[in-house]
Amino acid sequence: MGSSDHKQPVTGSSGRAHTARPDEPQWTAGLKRLYDSVVEEPLPDSFRDLLSKLDSGEGK
Repeated sequence: MGSSDHKQPVTGSSGRAHTARPDEPQWTAGLKRLYDSVVEEPLPDSFRDLLSKLDSGEGK
């Protein structure tokens, strides 16, 4: 076993570590980190305004 066989946990912006399981390819940890970073992005103001209009029944 070389040093490349050791799987390091990958930490996303949420601080959660993602370690690829032995039955998963190693790239899955990076994909999970990318997904977490997208989920944690703030909602754009224009989208928030649109949701508010839809909730209030505006535009019917």
